[in-house]
Amino acid sequence: MKINQLFKEKTRPVISFEVFPPRKNATAASLKRMGETLDVLSGLHPDFVSVTFGANGTIQQTGTLATASYIRKTYGIETVAHLPAAQLAAPQIHQLLADLKDHGIENILALRGDIPASGRVSNDFPHACDLVRYIHECGDFNVLGACYPEGHPESPDLPTDIHYLKDKVNAGTSQLISQLFFDNQVFYDFVDQARAAGIQVPIEAGIMPVINQHQIERMATMSGVALPEKFTTMMAHFQDNPAAMCEAGIAYAVDQIIDLLVHGVDGIHLYTMDNADVAKRIFAATEQVLHA
Repeated sequence: MKINQLFKEKTRPVISFEVFPPRKNATAASLKRMGETLDVLSGLHPDFVSVTFGANGTIQQTGTLATASYIRKTYGIETVAHLPAAQLAAPQIHQLLADLKDHGIENILALRGDIPASGRVSNDFPHACDLVRYIHECGDFNVLGACYPEGHPESPDLPTDIHYLKDKVNAGTSQLISQLFFDNQVFYDFVDQARAAGIQVPIEAGIMPVINQHQIERMATMSGVALPEKFTTMMAHFQDNPAAMCEAGIAYAVDQIIDLLVHGVDGIHLYTMDNADVAKRIFAATEQVLHA
């Protein structure tokens, strides 16, 4: 099923999760934990699950395909396979698209992607919009894209970033998933500007729960995400109490999600970091609002 249909058929916001595929040389124990994580996440009945291609330019193409196929076949949940232009040459992407089609995977998140430490594998697709066009040339896929409420870290400013985002949508991107953010007003302002620019596709809000200070500082630095005073005060207050930090982080994410739901967001995309227990607690705390 092409998940762009969900936004046309659903009477509530779409809910989705992001998971990582197992590493290439994953141990039996880590594979077992992955299975347990998927068991919990599937029990929350997300509308779809996206499977990353590997963080920071690491190659995980086999794991992405296998994990996306496994989730779809085992749990009956539609999956989205991440496909990063910077990490693949055209022949590799062509073969991956054929493999995805053979496994019944119709939804792809087309990304520029992280640049590997050794540099781009290929310049066949300089930008995500180039990859979007190629995917549509190769088959009948539903293509999603990423967006950045505070602008891409490499973009000079937000208006310029939105200009290029519109190019990506015009190339055939049917829905967008946002980068993480910690100030909902930033997201609302971004959506307003995107709509004013003529971008009318659904925009899911990407939410990452905080479970420890190191993790979020690293992610904020990598993605250029601003940390509002409310958030930094929380981190400073609980920095010496990891358990309390986790509880406060979950509460912060719940507060964000409830506010987004009240404001009629198209969907919530939870960056689970493969922590099913945190995802389950957040879902339980927001479920009544979601179905209200």
